[in-house]
Amino acid sequence: MPLIILRSVLFHLLFYPYCAFWFILAIGTWPFPPGLLMATARGWARGAIWLHAITTGARFEFRGLDRIPAGPLLVAAKHHSAWETMALLLHVPHATYILKRELLRLPLFGWHLLKAKQIPIDRGQRQQALAKMQVHAREAVDRGAQIMIFPEGTRTKVGAPPDYKFGVARMYAQLNVPCVPVALTSGLAWPRNTLLHYPRRIIVEYLDPIPAGLPPEVFFERLKATIEDNTNRLLAEAGYTPTSGSERNASPSQASA
Repeated sequence: MPLIILRSVLFHLLFYPYCAFWFILAIGTWPFPPGLLMATARGWARGAIWLHAITTGARFEFRGLDRIPAGPLLVAAKHHSAWETMALLLHVPHATYILKRELLRLPLFGWHLLKAKQIPIDRGQRQQALAKMQVHAREAVDRGAQIMIFPEGTRTKVGAPPDYKFGVARMYAQLNVPCVPVALTSGLAWPRNTLLHYPRRIIVEYLDPIPAGLPPEVFFERLKATIEDNTNRLLAEAGYTPTSGSERNASPSQASA
């Protein structure tokens, strides 16, 4: 544990100045089309996940990259940590995230989100927010973007019961594009609600696309089952073992290194 604490402290000491450097650098992209800013964001994200790996001892791998179709689509991912918000940028060239409005208030980072035409949602005004989100998502898809969404709406602990929101199915029906589910294990190495980082395996797998045109209810159940079944498979491969016969009470530290 002392080594884990030291590695975690080192990561934080390096990560935030690293981000500040890139966020200031990215201001120079503002006079140009948003594509340049997104290319800069991918450079930041690539360096950030390598910095995390080098300092904390975490290992990462990506699978199923050949399953990502070209053109507009919906990418729906499991959400364990901040790690995948960066990592998923690397393989989706025209990513447009559905994100909570509070992020726009962050200095520099929030301004970049606005410039890059990301889509905020105000969770305090649910119905109005969903309507606006769908309009903005439709506009983004018409520009050729890939919509990135975390169907549970927020980060969840490894092994916690899934809590998918039906809004992803409404968006799928409205956009009429394929959906690529994403399973991952990032919460083993970068858990939510802690400053500690662990030298665990992070596996990200892009799964077979779900074609457009399914009834929303059918799509919703298929998406949830696909992400959860494959996330559990990857967690087991990464060495995660729930305790007390229940995943609900497990913690990332129960995964083998």
